[in-house]
Amino acid sequence: MLILYKILDIFFLVFHSIITFFNMVGWISVKMRKIHFFTMLVTGFSWFFLGIWYGWGYCFCTDWHWQVRKMLGKPVPFNSYIQFLVYEITGYISDAHITDFFVVTIYFVSLLISTVLNIRDYRNAKKYNIPGEIKKPDY
Repeated sequence: MLILYKILDIFFLVFHSIITFFNMVGWISVKMRKIHFFTMLVTGFSWFFLGIWYGWGYCFCTDWHWQVRKMLGKPVPFNSYIQFLVYEITGYISDAHITDFFVVTIYFVSLLISTVLNIRDYRNAKKYNIPGEIKKPDY
């Protein structure tokens, strides 16, 4: 059972880091914009809707990872996944308030950019009738 928790620890570290990075820059790729917008909505849902019950900024992925770490006897002394990640990579303990400020700022900037670009892409696809983007009515 210990090996399973070690694998899950590595999985969450890699998966959550990829999702975090994707949430910051996924809007850059035209092909990935819809998926990026979806992951941003899921992140916002977790932080702000589930956060009503579990505390603002609650992330189910972080929660699951922390449970795995606890089972491994390596509990995490941070509330923030980013603060944990900075510590894991550099050994530096970042200030929680500053980290949270940057995380929330980057989240909302990325969400705004993603929203604007997805709306623009939708309007352009409709305007230029790009196949595969907007279905033509069958007459």
